[in-house]
Amino acid sequence: MKLMRYGAKGAEKPALVDAQGTVRDLSAVVPDITAQTLRPENLKRLAELDASKLPAVANPGRIAPPWSGCAKFICIGLNYSDHAAETGSPIPKEPIIFMKPTSALVGCNDAVVIPQGSKKTDWEVELGVVIGTMARYVDKADALKHVAGYCVVNDVSEREYQLERGGTWDKGKGCDTFGPVGPWMVSADEVKDPQALAMWLDVNGQRRQNGTTGTMIFGVAELVAYCSRFMTLWPGDLITTGTPPGVAMGMKPTPVYLKPGDEMRLGIAGLGEQRQRVYAWDPKLIDS
Repeated sequence: MKLMRYGAKGAEKPALVDAQGTVRDLSAVVPDITAQTLRPENLKRLAELDASKLPAVANPGRIAPPWSGCAKFICIGLNYSDHAAETGSPIPKEPIIFMKPTSALVGCNDAVVIPQGSKKTDWEVELGVVIGTMARYVDKADALKHVAGYCVVNDVSEREYQLERGGTWDKGKGCDTFGPVGPWMVSADEVKDPQALAMWLDVNGQRRQNGTTGTMIFGVAELVAYCSRFMTLWPGDLITTGTPPGVAMGMKPTPVYLKPGDEMRLGIAGLGEQRQRVYAWDPKLIDS
């Protein structure tokens, strides 16, 4: 099952995507897709619907983040050995955890706005893991039982802020619009193996990243279990799991970072595609 939301900011409507790729409005069934919708019993009710009887949406317009009420946007750094190598970083012995504020979260095709003074805005295609049931000190063997589904995430990053301005990574990761998510959340039952998903990212039509979740250092089950030892995970929480090589920071001899007018396209097999235009700082693009 593919769950999504569509419509202008503040007026989003719930929907699902049927087997034929048609968007079907869910407004008569649920008022919104929220964190609570992602609980197993609620996903089961939606999966049992006859999608052909739901209203078709010919032109959904803006595609919003797939659910509302994401309380935690948890990120894992340097989780692909070849990405660590391209950045000159050692292979982590344990997962590196940092956070994006939920204010960074935007729809999959929304504008990415370069923050004031940015010199090194970068891209990262990542697999997002959406929590469906509370997880606290769970074992790796049971961890995937707590996952509601998966989605595409672009972990947009400002490398100077992240690495050259002191402190933790968060200041370079949490700028407004730095967390495009979607287009859908694909329920976990449709993703047979989260460690066997091809992923890619293009900038201005040129392939920059081309990888697979199979080369993660720490797999999805291990990450869910690990994170649950440091914080309670609740339905609607999002864990984004690291990126394969091909980011701007790793370009040799000279990195080429994002600039206004650039276009990013990215996707993960079975989870859909994103497309973002990059803009110079303009608060109207963030607030509207």
